[in-house]
Amino acid sequence: MTTAAVLTEGLQRRFDDNMAVDGVDLAVAPGEIYGFLGPNGAGKSTTVRMLCTLLLPTGGKARVAGHDVAAEPDAVRLRIGVALQEAALDDKQTGRELLRLQGRLYGLRRDEIERRLADLERLVDIGDALDARIGTYSGGMKRRLDLAAALVHNPEVLFLDEPTTGLDPISRAKVWDEVRRLNEQLGMTIFLTTQYLEEADQLAHRVGIINGGKIVAEGTPEELKRTVGTDLVVVEVDGDDEKAKAVLDAVDAVDTVTMAGKEILAHTADGAAAVSPVAVALSDAGIRVRALTLRTPTLDDVFLELTGNRIQEGDR
Repeated sequence: MTTAAVLTEGLQRRFDDNMAVDGVDLAVAPGEIYGFLGPNGAGKSTTVRMLCTLLLPTGGKARVAGHDVAAEPDAVRLRIGVALQEAALDDKQTGRELLRLQGRLYGLRRDEIERRLADLERLVDIGDALDARIGTYSGGMKRRLDLAAALVHNPEVLFLDEPTTGLDPISRAKVWDEVRRLNEQLGMTIFLTTQYLEEADQLAHRVGIINGGKIVAEGTPEELKRTVGTDLVVVEVDGDDEKAKAVLDAVDAVDTVTMAGKEILAHTADGAAAVSPVAVALSDAGIRVRALTLRTPTLDDVFLELTGNRIQEGDR
């Protein structure tokens, strides 16, 4: 049986009277991209800090790359790469100098370091900037350099914490491509925390959602989206939202109705067939419709149904 790359059993972390992580069970397979989602205060960052040996568990067990995070932290650190959201980079160094230093800190020989740098130049889109001062880098370049630094020692498991937060769409797409290449070409296991639900949808083989210190859902993005329903008719009205919700609850083609801020979500197995009855029912009730759209569920809808909140940019 193949050993899980990341395995936790009843993992806990208490801060005084606050149980930040409460019995988390995870099993991430080797070569898997695992997306980890959670709102602010849910226990997401605390879980990742324990897995990276930056914080000791107060209960349960965790093994990363086959080693116990509490009993064998040095063995874990040698086998993981970590790219945190806030990269600690020396603006006076060149990118190449930083990567060579990182290699020496991991005990690599000079020839090994140079081979790794040649590999990383091809794998991570750094280009000629590798020989420029880090102070001249854009935000996207700094993020890619930090990713390269996490890869110098060819880790078994890579932890990426909010890897594209604050990047423009073009830079974000480049980071996505690099994450895919790491996984597909090297078979690297990647544990990805993100506030961008589209990012998890695009990259992750499986997604875990944590809320209140507990895992509340886990599965492939498609499996999770199917739990919400096949289609959503999204309605915004002028007037009484509760009245509109009651009207939609009575439409035969609609399975369930939920609220998301000013939006009314009509869950249905056949969106195309439900749009007309929804519009007619609201019109007959004298409710003015400001917007009516049809879409398939997103991970944001899953998150809303499970936690009662949407993930907001900036949640960690």
